Amino acid sequence: MKINRSRQTWSLLSLCLFLFLAACGGGQSTTGSTAATGTTADAASETSTGPVKIVWWHSMSGDLNKVVDELVKKFNDSQKDVQVEAIFQGDYDASINKFKTSMGSGSGPTMLQTYDVGTRYMIDSQAITPMQQFIDADKFDTSQFEPNILKYYTFDNQLYSMPFNTSNPIFYYNKDAFKKAGLDPENPPKTLDEWEAAAKALTKDGQTGMSLPIYGWLMEQMFASQDATLLNNDNGRTALATESQLGSEPGVKFLTWWKKLIDEKYMLNLGRKTDDTKKAFAAGQVAVTMDSTASLRGLISSTEGKFEVGTAPLPKVASSDIGKGGVVIGGASLWIMNDKSAAEQQAAWKFIKFLAEPEQQAYWHVNTGYFPITKAAYNEDLVKENMKKYPQFETAVDQLHNTKIDTATQGAVMGIFTEARQLTETAIEEALNGSKSPQAALDDAAAQITQKLKDYNDTVSP
Repeated sequence: MKINRSRQTWSLLSLCLFLFLAACGGGQSTTGSTAATGTTADAASETSTGPVKIVWWHSMSGDLNKVVDELVKKFNDSQKDVQVEAIFQGDYDASINKFKTSMGSGSGPTMLQTYDVGTRYMIDSQAITPMQQFIDADKFDTSQFEPNILKYYTFDNQLYSMPFNTSNPIFYYNKDAFKKAGLDPENPPKTLDEWEAAAKALTKDGQTGMSLPIYGWLMEQMFASQDATLLNNDNGRTALATESQLGSEPGVKFLTWWKKLIDEKYMLNLGRKTDDTKKAFAAGQVAVTMDSTASLRGLISSTEGKFEVGTAPLPKVASSDIGKGGVVIGGASLWIMNDKSAAEQQAAWKFIKFLAEPEQQAYWHVNTGYFPITKAAYNEDLVKENMKKYPQFETAVDQLHNTKIDTATQGAVMGIFTEARQLTETAIEEALNGSKSPQAALDDAAAQITQKLKDYNDTVSP
């Protein structure tokens, strides 16, 4: 992954051209829709021969793909300077692998949606233009954006990509089962000990108290919940991470608790597939589970007529952790490629600004369940009506806003994140099935992650 000199030279030339054109555009008088969208002289010059075409690679499948297509159509119909072609490229892993294959060939997209854990790789690839350069050149106001969301993609006060689909994890619980067990459905547990007590009370009549998917994201969240970093060098944010801290006390505490409930039959181990835990929850097989906020509407729909779904913030490991830490956002963001012309990059920026508008964010949120990235979207009638219909989502909003921003809750970044998650999930499995103690399993995984970090860092030129 050493820097390609020809690409670097092209990147610098492209950037210089972009800044020159942006400066020229900045001196023009702009009013009405032109001012709102920030059209530059560069983009406008293309209109004489037709609109600037940009290609967007994304990973939104099924119903999400339909929402993406609607937003693209709305943008394309709203103006004549830019036309967007959105192309589904498979899941995040498939999409980023196609992107890697396209690098240096000119066959890649103008903009790419990729998952949060791809952030370090995208920066190190030398293939992107940081979003901050467009923000600064356009004097674009980000003050209305959710700071907890922006911070994940910010390094050295530079926003590298624009957040797009954003979520965080919450606990889902069966309110009817809570009532039958003598628990207060309006006052869900707040700590692991309290959830353990609830799981014991809920395990009866063929129902098991809880099931958590074996998912590396959950372990990452429990570190942040304890205001602890998963990697050294401030979670890889002040310098490239060189060591995994997976085997430290925060991870061992959580995994030890998890195994205890499995051993005592108050929790089911349904493996790595989150869909399996969701199905068990919807069927009443388990009373409590953890999943993304983006699953809210689906879980409510699948349980309609069976029981009422309650939501609770991710628990603290101990009562002493209350008021500390929080959650790390998940999801994906949008990146602009630096091997495209200044006109194409500026056109992509125009489209990204459109997607960030409150009206578009409200539509995206209501139709997908992902967070709006701008606080102004909550003032839209569409969102207000949706919140009345799904008041459970307030848990996610409060959890986001109550999260203290620091390097623990900003989230870990590393170029081998997908491999690290797989190793973490293997460690969880080893602990839960008793082949290793929680400490040994996490220590072994941490050692392997640390070695992979070294191997990765050796490929990145300083």
